[in-house]
Amino acid sequence: MTNLLTLAPDDALLVVDPQVDFCPGGALAVPGGDEVIPLINALAGRFSRVFVTQDWHPPGHGSFASSHPGRQPFETVEVAYGPQTLWPDHCVQGTPGAAIHPALHLDRAELVLRKGFHPGIDSYSAFVENDRRTPTGLASYLQERGIRRLFIAGLALDYCVHYSAVDGRRAGFHVVVLEDACRAIDLQGSLAAARRGMAEAGVLLATTADLA
Repeated sequence: MTNLLTLAPDDALLVVDPQVDFCPGGALAVPGGDEVIPLINALAGRFSRVFVTQDWHPPGHGSFASSHPGRQPFETVEVAYGPQTLWPDHCVQGTPGAAIHPALHLDRAELVLRKGFHPGIDSYSAFVENDRRTPTGLASYLQERGIRRLFIAGLALDYCVHYSAVDGRRAGFHVVVLEDACRAIDLQGSLAAARRGMAEAGVLLATTADLA
């Protein structure tokens, strides 16, 4: 980028799923996932509004490979709302892996939004679950507080960050994804596809160095 992004009072930082299970050693570790935590801590001090999402699955969630006999993690199956990638059991409610990373400074966060708690519906996006019909309520929450632009960081860039960014645009927000404050799984070309999808939706891809 050539023009620096100047932060405004109606901007907010959305931190997507900065959880233990998505960091090295976790059940669904994103390579380098813990590397984003210091960057996010530094970013949070620059925003007046900070929001966090938290994957929060019940035991036996429908997105877990263990819930589908004979299936393995990262296979794709058809469920009621369409294709579903199967994952290792992760971010199970109340477990240490579901916790927000202990090094993340949560004192700046005014909302921690839990998602993915419906047993049969996965939830990548911070705005709408994977059935594409069940809203999380985040859009209304942000709109009522006068937020106009979202800067997104977190895990994983090609899944929950990607879906949150695209759905944020659909909800009417300007959206900037700070790529250096994200990490990706990159499953079968998912990272390249996510970048294309975000660009097509009008999401701005930037880095923390682009912030004025």
